Amino acid sequence: MSIKKIALEEHFMAPDFTDYWATTFGNISPELSDKALGALSDFGARRLDDMDKNGIEIAILGLAGPGVQAEKDTTLAVKRAREVNDFLAAEVSKNTKRYGGLAHVAVQDAKAAADELERCITQLGFSGVMINGATNGMYLDDPSIEVFWERAAALKAPVYIHPNNPIDHPSMFNGHPELWGPMWSWGVETATHAMRIVTSGIFERYPDAKIILGHMGEAIPFQLWRIDSRWAIANRQGLTLKEPPSHYIRKNIMVTTSGVCSEEPLHCALNALGGDNVMFSADYPFERTAEASHFIENAKIDEAKRQKICWDNAKRILNLKV
Repeated sequence: MSIKKIALEEHFMAPDFTDYWATTFGNISPELSDKALGALSDFGARRLDDMDKNGIEIAILGLAGPGVQAEKDTTLAVKRAREVNDFLAAEVSKNTKRYGGLAHVAVQDAKAAADELERCITQLGFSGVMINGATNGMYLDDPSIEVFWERAAALKAPVYIHPNNPIDHPSMFNGHPELWGPMWSWGVETATHAMRIVTSGIFERYPDAKIILGHMGEAIPFQLWRIDSRWAIANRQGLTLKEPPSHYIRKNIMVTTSGVCSEEPLHCALNALGGDNVMFSADYPFERTAEASHFIENAKIDEAKRQKICWDNAKRILNLKV
């Protein structure tokens, strides 16, 4: 069986951004740290061959993090974000039938990030934005970022929140480096980032704002009942929502299958969020595209849902003209 797919957590690397990326090398076995660089830097035969073998018609490319989310100099962060977006646009322009892009922005300056997002959507033809975790410890619920959310909502540009290391190292991970990174801490960090956005009321103020989470939603779909139940008794310190948190999660959060090739979480995500809010991704080159494609092609779901996951939802959510 083969079904054509759009994949949207597919990574690339640009010249001069490897130093940022190298800050994540402590998350994995040292002998593997630089193995992915060749694949990340390729926009030609190597990447396309992997796509062709696995039925991926279109790959929406995002910078492997953290990028300028780790840059301390705000002026430099804004400049380099623009540079990497121009770099990606030039590569996408060489093969617009197979590639699309997610913007990279420096929310250290929220107005500049909003302007850059608008440029990327309206001039470069990108489909949204990928933000790699917290920016120097600042999460996307920070009041200073309000103008960015206003613009993203107006543009109907989804915000893909990709995992990264937090700025601090909680003591619960001391002595257990295996838990620090993609195996465990990234999911905890990214789910918490998303929940901060939900409970801060951003989706009430900007109903058209959307976020995308990889890895089947970082376990949030599994917890919806408990999130609502404990919200009712939580120490909110003035936070209010007109609806329970699950309302905004179902309405404003979409998830991808990136990095999770297992039927149980797939069915959980579909049941919790609905068939319109789940999209295929492979997480190239950090996961095996063949495994991801085989999984979604053979998952025990009806063909209408499979078509939505593999193609229709991404086409609609990313406003793709295909």
